[in-house]
Amino acid sequence: MSNANTITPRDTAAPRNFGTMLKELDWRRYVIYIGFVVVFIFFAILLRDQGFLSPQNLLNIFRQTATITVIAVGMTYVISCAEIDLSVGSVAGLSSVCTAMALSQWGLVPGILAGLAVGLVVGSINGALVSLLGIPSFLVTLGMLGIAAGVAQWITASAPQPILNDTFNMLFGSGDFGPVPGLVVWSAIFVAIGAVVLNRTKFGRQVLATGGNRNAAEFTGINTKRIKFQVLLISGTVASVAGMLYAGRLQSGRFQWGSGDELSAIAAVILGGTSLFGGFGSIIGTLFGALLIGLINNGLILAGLDSSQQQVVRGAIIILAVALARKK
Repeated sequence: MSNANTITPRDTAAPRNFGTMLKELDWRRYVIYIGFVVVFIFFAILLRDQGFLSPQNLLNIFRQTATITVIAVGMTYVISCAEIDLSVGSVAGLSSVCTAMALSQWGLVPGILAGLAVGLVVGSINGALVSLLGIPSFLVTLGMLGIAAGVAQWITASAPQPILNDTFNMLFGSGDFGPVPGLVVWSAIFVAIGAVVLNRTKFGRQVLATGGNRNAAEFTGINTKRIKFQVLLISGTVASVAGMLYAGRLQSGRFQWGSGDELSAIAAVILGGTSLFGGFGSIIGTLFGALLIGLINNGLILAGLDSSQQQVVRGAIIILAVALARKK
């Protein structure tokens, strides 16, 4: 009996060639991983005699990028929602000095609560001004950057606030959990929670929907004003935790801690594949973006470049991040 009319799976669709598959591939989603590998190999070859590949140096890269990673996790939510938060660096500095001052006066728990309160208050103000009054987040958080930095410098008279509480210092940056530095554990916790919430929860889907198309999100019943308030509140709170990590690692609170971190965090988020225009976010990509920046900073220091040259390279990274930003 003839089977001439039988259609095999191969007959139902024309095979796609490799060139077509490459065109369909969203390469922007994977460029951070490719770039990370390329930069790592470059420095591994160039700086092989300067100890770049030593376990201690590689661990230092993770430790030095941990605080930026924590800030960048919160920033991922803000940018995914098509907003921006320029105040995170100053919030971290203000949190560090408030924590240090409260620790010296009242002890461990009040010190931690004081640091968190800074982020909650600043995040609430930012969120309310953006969501309720409709002021652009760029302007609100730019103003808050100056306010937070000025308050931190004012209440300390520009003087460092030492932290002598060994328990706090051990928990927030100075201690190790077995062979793993505490800072790395903190960043891993924030990355894990941030990734699960953004990708697996209703809130995460609402954040992406609000950033992708606000009108369509409102049509489906999403309270976009509330979402904007919440992402800015999250960003401020996360920045305050980062300030406490600075305080614990460096055993002091200073208004300078966190200065410029907003730019590094934004660069890490955009390099990691999050759309600058909202609607898409990747926490894991943000982690690799932060590690790439840390990798470059570490390599430039070992290569003997001075601070001004490092600033030039960091500025170029930010421009590159915007150039590679997802357009939708």
